[in-house]
Amino acid sequence: MPDRKFALTPLRLRLRASTSRFTIALSVPALALAGFLATTGVSAARPATTATAHPNSAVSARLLSADVLAARQRVDHRDHDHDTDLRRDWLSRNREIAWRMIPSFGWKSRYQFRYVNWLWNRESSWNVHATNPYSGAYGIPQAVPGAKMSSAGRNWQSSATVQIRWGLRYIRAVYGSPQRAWAHECAYGWY
Repeated sequence: MPDRKFALTPLRLRLRASTSRFTIALSVPALALAGFLATTGVSAARPATTATAHPNSAVSARLLSADVLAARQRVDHRDHDHDTDLRRDWLSRNREIAWRMIPSFGWKSRYQFRYVNWLWNRESSWNVHATNPYSGAYGIPQAVPGAKMSSAGRNWQSSATVQIRWGLRYIRAVYGSPQRAWAHECAYGWY
């Protein structure tokens, strides 16, 4: 009778197969992390050797997270410089007006401005004189007809402040929030 302790049972075969799958499953996130680091511009020399040499080391995790944080800060810094340049032109002045006006409608700018920005980028590119020749829509919020913006103030044809005020009033009255207006725009192509 052969020695039973060395015979491979179906259970031992399953364990061997599952450990090889586990090893493959661990290598996929490591490859994804290496790809992420390459796209963010993090130098791969220090984190890759440290992280693969000592996968359970807290020191390697700290080094890796420090490099990822540094890469994110470089990207954030580039975005900040780009935003600073944009503030100088008229487009950004109109956005700045909207950012400052949103809280007066009961919304928080940091949550709702993105939807206003997306909405009016699509509608008029924040152009005060944008005109739709087919519908007669005019201005930043693309009011139809444009003359109804006179209820928000004089000089509605060229004043970004008046047009933005009217547009935010319209959004509040019809949709309740810029987020809901954006959802309607995405669903139907208009708001």
